[in-house]
Amino acid sequence: MTLALHGIAVSRGIALSRALVWDSALKDVPRNRIDKKSVRFEKKRFDNAVNRVTSELGELRANLTTESPAEFDALLNLHRLILEDPILSEEPKALIQSKLINAEWALLEQMEVLLEQFSSIEDEYFRERNADVRQVVERVLKSLRGHATSLPLPPEGDSEDPWLIVAHDISPADMVQLKGRRVGAFVTEVGGSTSHTAIVARSLGIPAVVGIPRALEYVHNGDLVVVDGKVGAIFLDPTQSVIDEYQRKQAILTLSRQRLKRLKNSEAKTQCGRRIELMANIELPEDVSSVVDVGADGVGLFRSEFLFMNRKEWPSEDEQFEAYRKVIKAMKGKPVTVRTLDLGADKTLQFDSANSPPASSNSALGLRSIRFSLSEPAIFLTQIRALLRASKYGPVKVLLPMLTNLQETQQALTYIDMAREQLLERRFQLGEPVPVGGMVEVPAVALSMPYFLKYLDFVSIGTNDLIQYVLAVDRVDHQVAHLYDPLHPAILRLVYEVIQAANKAQASVSVCGEMAGDIRLTRLLLGMGLTQYSMHPAQLLDVKELLLKTDFDATQKLVKRIVRGFDPDKIEQVMRELLEE
Repeated sequence: MTLALHGIAVSRGIALSRALVWDSALKDVPRNRIDKKSVRFEKKRFDNAVNRVTSELGELRANLTTESPAEFDALLNLHRLILEDPILSEEPKALIQSKLINAEWALLEQMEVLLEQFSSIEDEYFRERNADVRQVVERVLKSLRGHATSLPLPPEGDSEDPWLIVAHDISPADMVQLKGRRVGAFVTEVGGSTSHTAIVARSLGIPAVVGIPRALEYVHNGDLVVVDGKVGAIFLDPTQSVIDEYQRKQAILTLSRQRLKRLKNSEAKTQCGRRIELMANIELPEDVSSVVDVGADGVGLFRSEFLFMNRKEWPSEDEQFEAYRKVIKAMKGKPVTVRTLDLGADKTLQFDSANSPPASSNSALGLRSIRFSLSEPAIFLTQIRALLRASKYGPVKVLLPMLTNLQETQQALTYIDMAREQLLERRFQLGEPVPVGGMVEVPAVALSMPYFLKYLDFVSIGTNDLIQYVLAVDRVDHQVAHLYDPLHPAILRLVYEVIQAANKAQASVSVCGEMAGDIRLTRLLLGMGLTQYSMHPAQLLDVKELLLKTDFDATQKLVKRIVRGFDPDKIEQVMRELLEE
């Protein structure tokens, strides 16, 4: 009989694959007492394990290519920083000596200390680091026990059928090793919509379901498993009728994707002719090819911090200029919106610099994003000068991240004017001033939109951060992932009010977070008055197809039923009608 296990759908698609199980090293860890004569040996064994893992993480980062998802570098660096924390790298040795216990036991005790510290902080960023701590400890445990820290991998090349990776969690280091391997889907016991697994699966277009409790108890190596990344379910020991049904769905999905490619050159219009702009998000200049491939109306979010992260020194003005120019020229007259440096939190630098964002007791709320740029004017001015120079080659917009008050907005605008004057003094020929906008990621800005629009030319709603800050929900903790709800009345009210305020001020407004690429929410945002979306290129044609089938007026009438009170029951009812429209 077919057994169905349910979790969180994070990357759509269907896979029928054999399972490759990655068991956890955190299970059955030996806890042994030792004598005093063995303390020195045990400490040495621990140091050797930590050094091996540190070296491996460094090698993985060094071997990253431009084709690797941009998040890999930041996440691998984060794991290195966790490993260097004295709580994990030094304190276990003190426990070995004081308690006369083996290295594995000492490491586990210190892991719990660090996890407890993170869990006690009422901040989403630190709570979501729990998964990273466990992944780092797991690698050290494998090294201590003489096991390979790398996991069994599917074969390379196209000669083998794709495999399903089943794990408690999949770390960035493990993800890197999957490059070039035949992977058909991911399934994990933990995680949420923005876990490492979810982010990478979406970027690769691979079906994934996370947050399936006890998946490792039910799935064994070689099992045939059906993965439904749309509904968030996997089917074990599928009957022939289940296999036939999902093979039929898979064939339909393949045909659908081929059909979608035909929409590349079609304008995104609703049935009544309302033009909708569909933009794409990128991390590196090389990503622009995927933007062109899907016929996007421009780059709605160029995350410029990734130009700074996989290198050993700050990029010069000329280096940045060349990177921006490459993207602008590739878009051939279509607009490119560049978000200024958004360092901080888990986006860290590979090199040590006196100008790097300092360690903070609360990185998510500390010196990061625009705050860091304003604290380091030389770095900020260098980036702005590069952007202004590149604007000669096509339309460019500057986007300021994580604004929270008018003072920093005014200060940033002053620096932009200063950068322009510096270039004129250097005899650069410049066009008209570039439009400057701000990210709406913090509730304070969303609630004060009319005041910010007096200074900004446009705004972009970063729904990922806005949701986590409003709901105080750990997005990657599978125990509370169900609370991360873009349809929460408070979220919808804020998004609606920002869109309305921008439309009233005749300022451009877009959504560039996960909500923009979620076709379940496309019509809802449209009904709120949104006419510009920015998303991962892989999602764009799905959204375009839906818009072509959508009646704009009917959608607006439906959404009007919920915007006055944002009653949860009415929201649910209207969502059903929108999806059936």
